[in-house]
Amino acid sequence: MQGQAQQQAYDRGITIFSPDGRLYQVEYAREAVKRGTASIGIRTEGGVVLAVDKRISSPLLEESSVEKIHKADDHIGIANAGHVADARQLIDFARRQAQVNHLRYGEPIGVESLTKEITDHIQQYTQVGGARPFGVALIVGGIENGEPRLFETDPSGTPYEWKALAVGAERGELQGYLEENYDEEADLDGGIALALDALASVNEGSMLPREVGLATIDVETERFEQFDDDRIEEYLVENDLLDEGDDEDETDDE
Repeated sequence: MQGQAQQQAYDRGITIFSPDGRLYQVEYAREAVKRGTASIGIRTEGGVVLAVDKRISSPLLEESSVEKIHKADDHIGIANAGHVADARQLIDFARRQAQVNHLRYGEPIGVESLTKEITDHIQQYTQVGGARPFGVALIVGGIENGEPRLFETDPSGTPYEWKALAVGAERGELQGYLEENYDEEADLDGGIALALDALASVNEGSMLPREVGLATIDVETERFEQFDDDRIEEYLVENDLLDEGDDEDETDDE
């Protein structure tokens, strides 16, 4: 019984390490990320691509209210997977930090600097009593000094830089697909095609425009651009990924 009580103490206390050096609440936060729908980030020579799986749970749900891609600054976009409410808090924090940098230094914030500001904020919630970790992972992509940059934030507060990554549900399958098909010399359209192909690979090979979110940050313009359903449909048709079935009969689980 004493051993079980100790296990529960490690399990409940965010500030307590287990004997093998683990913080269980952080690991549970990672499990929350795995339950979220997938998000993908791809870095190409022409810029950064963000693509997300938007599963509409009901035909009565207003599709525009399902937000998984966000503009943090003119040159930075963020995609999320995991607990939506936690993501909203971190996105708002990122936007404030970007504006503070503009006001303080008169220049756009760097992608790496913003990512580390976010992960520093996340890390504080892994060592403060009475709080819990953020159950969300973010993909932060943008242009810095004319170069595309792509980062991941982990619930532990650790930043990672990637060429291409997936977070959320079915990460293993998506990451394997990206590793097999990623081309460092691809242009922006090539990155979009790869992202859509990867999402389709875990969605029976086809998708509807309303089930996908897509945005880019172009190296030339250094501007975040989010695509509407019509433009997404064009890319799905171009890559033979458009689901031509009766979408009224299709309702995906959240």
